Amino acid sequence: MPILRRAVFILAAAKIRNAGQVCVSPTRFLIEKGVFDELRTAYVACMRALVVGNGQRPGTQMGPLVSQRRLEAIEALVNEARDRGARMETGGMRLAGPGYFYAPTVLTGLTVDMRIMNEEPFGPISLLCPFETLADAIAEANRLPYGLAAYAFTGSGAVAARLRDTVRTGMLTINHIGLSLPEIPFGGIGDSGYGSEGGSGALDAYLDTRLVTSMDYM
Repeated sequence: MPILRRAVFILAAAKIRNAGQVCVSPTRFLIEKGVFDELRTAYVACMRALVVGNGQRPGTQMGPLVSQRRLEAIEALVNEARDRGARMETGGMRLAGPGYFYAPTVLTGLTVDMRIMNEEPFGPISLLCPFETLADAIAEANRLPYGLAAYAFTGSGAVAARLRDTVRTGMLTINHIGLSLPEIPFGGIGDSGYGSEGGSGALDAYLDTRLVTSMDYM
């Protein structure tokens, strides 16, 4: 599968998990300008095709937000961005019927002074942002004080190495989603927390470390 199609498929699935109400849900999509239009078209089509509704009904792909408070918070962020010039590619509305349902939403034309580019929406909101150079993308990735998880898709080993060395995040997964497994560490840096859980290191807090040392005195 071409890397762009693979990125769309994997990131869309990660975005809609629990309606985006996941701490490691991707939100700011930094996309190289040369492939921006192609990826935007594919990603928006994917979001528009989603079946949103009661998770007990066959065929449902995304469920509701957790509460009225979360629904109102999402609306406030999206409306503020739209009022300041962001373009609504799809979604941007509540869905009819009982429950706290909000349509999968994709925004473009964003600027860094918009609240939604600085606050965690914790919902089905995708922010598509083009970048000119890799340095621009890294600067935007590192602009906020948060650093829990980041995702990258690239066909270049050199780019992957540069992202590994420069993106400030507790977890970076390249060309796949490789988080939340019990055998590997899970944690962030900066304002995204202190320390890590998961992996063999997670057992340390439950162990009593002992030292026994001896020498031959005979």
